[in-house]
Amino acid sequence: MFKKPSFNSITLAKKLFWFVSEEKLLAWWPAWWMMHINVTSLANNWREVRITLPLTWVSRNMGGGMFGGFQASLADPIAPLACAKVFSDYHVWTRRLMIDFQRPGDSDLELRFDFPPELEEKIRKELAERHRSTPTFEYGFYRKRDGVLCTKVECVVAIREKGYAKGAGA
Repeated sequence: MFKKPSFNSITLAKKLFWFVSEEKLLAWWPAWWMMHINVTSLANNWREVRITLPLTWVSRNMGGGMFGGFQASLADPIAPLACAKVFSDYHVWTRRLMIDFQRPGDSDLELRFDFPPELEEKIRKELAERHRSTPTFEYGFYRKRDGVLCTKVECVVAIREKGYAKGAGA
């Protein structure tokens, strides 16, 4: 029986462009390369992520701040990518993304994501017991010029054992 090969664009890019840093590969990811992001940190195996999203004439909304679609596009895959790095034997995806635009992003923004060790331990325990976990991550976009939180992000991530079928488990 023919088994369809799995395809992961980031894994493929790393194999083809082994000489390019992971930070550059993310910045060149097709969904983001026109946004001109700058990945400043992927520390501790994705447990601390810092990405600068520049305010340009393209990303500016009619109020002069950062267009929310740019922020959502960048925020959406960060927590799942971090989980996929930490829990590489599992399938991972965004289950729900909630964005709260609290203040105008009227300068370059910095996405700040941190993977708390206690949450990682809780996920490991759930995966060992139930073979699935659905953690919630909170992170945000901060103005570069003064460090003020502009946009709060809450991302619920589904982490499932490969071959997981809904309703088949506990």
